[in-house]
Amino acid sequence: MLEKINKIDTELLIYLNGLGSTTWDGFWMFMTTTVYSVPFYLIALYFVYKIYGTKKTLYALLFIAILITASDQLSNAFKYGFGRLRPCHNEEVKGLIRLVKDSCGGYYSFFSAHASTSMAIVVYFALLIKSKVKYFALFLIFWAVLIGYSRIYIGVHYPFDVLFGFTVGGTIGFAIYLLFNVFIKKYIDK
Repeated sequence: MLEKINKIDTELLIYLNGLGSTTWDGFWMFMTTTVYSVPFYLIALYFVYKIYGTKKTLYALLFIAILITASDQLSNAFKYGFGRLRPCHNEEVKGLIRLVKDSCGGYYSFFSAHASTSMAIVVYFALLIKSKVKYFALFLIFWAVLIGYSRIYIGVHYPFDVLFGFTVGGTIGFAIYLLFNVFIKKYIDK
C-alpha cells in the first residue's frame, strides 16, 4: 500500500513540477521565501490589535511563538523519523523534475515545514480575526496554499508532504487558538 502511495505521490510531483516554466520561476521563488509573508502577518497582527487591544495582542504574539516552535520541531521530528529523501536528493526522481532554486535544502522531506508553519500561522490569525475581517482571513488561507504549492513547483517536496504539512499546521493553528482563548478567559478576562 505504501509503495502505491509513494508512486502516486511521485507521479503527481513530476506532473505538477513539470507544469512550471522559467516565466513563472521568479513568482514561485518569491512565494517560497518566508520573509515575503511578513507584511501579511503584520497586517493580520494589526487587525488582532484592533480587535483585542494591546495586552491580548502581546499574549497572541507569545502564542504565535509557541505555534511556530511546535510546527517547526514536529516537522523536524517527522523528517528524521521517516527519513524520506527530498525529491531533489532522491536519485530515482531528481532527474525527472526541475529544481528551481540553487540548492535542494535538507535531505529529508516528510513533512513540509513551510506548508505546516504557514498554515498554522494563517489558521491561527484567521480564527482570531474572522468575525471582523473575514475576507482577509480567507486571503491568508489562500496565501498559505500558494506557499505550499511553491514547494512542489520548485522541486523540494512531494505533494503529500505539503498536504500532510497543511493538515498538521491547520491542526496546530486551531489548537493554539483554543489554548489562547482558554488562557485569555482564565487569566486575563477573569
